[in-house]
Amino acid sequence: MLDLTKNVLEDMNKQLDRIIKSLNQLDDELIWKKTKDSMNSIGNLCLHLAGNEYQNLVSAIGNKPFIRERTREFNSEGGISKDELSSHLLKIRSESASILSVLSEEDLKREVIIRYDLEDWNRMLRVNASEDETYEVRVISRLLVQVAVHYGYHAGQIVLLSKLMKDSNEHITGQYH
Repeated sequence: MLDLTKNVLEDMNKQLDRIIKSLNQLDDELIWKKTKDSMNSIGNLCLHLAGNEYQNLVSAIGNKPFIRERTREFNSEGGISKDELSSHLLKIRSESASILSVLSEEDLKREVIIRYDLEDWNRMLRVNASEDETYEVRVISRLLVQVAVHYGYHAGQIVLLSKLMKDSNEHITGQYH
């Protein structure tokens, strides 16, 4: 496996471990609780991370069908248990790892198409577009870094939210801070 893909997967796996530890500290009700109306729940963030990873790594790089309901990621208010969320995140990670493990140095320089649903495209304040113009083109190496950074950002939010909801002395990050 290439150093870049190995490093990205190792970092994202550390973040995924932290997410699962956070989920395991809470009951299903707390996972869907919003600390403020303007914020996302831990469940929403988990769905969002799975959707983003699938869209970019599995669909764009792996050339699998584009299947994502981004709006649902943020509108869901429950009905999915912490075990189901963990399983979903792990399934997407397995698919991503399979795709990334076979990339070559040449692949890292290749451009891929990242597709979006028209409604999501417009909601993200992109220039209004027709159905066939809702995509971005990215070089794989840059996309890998962007996905890993995005994953770490939201994983940190999940860790913080879980600690706010259920005080614990456990250092989820494995570091004392």
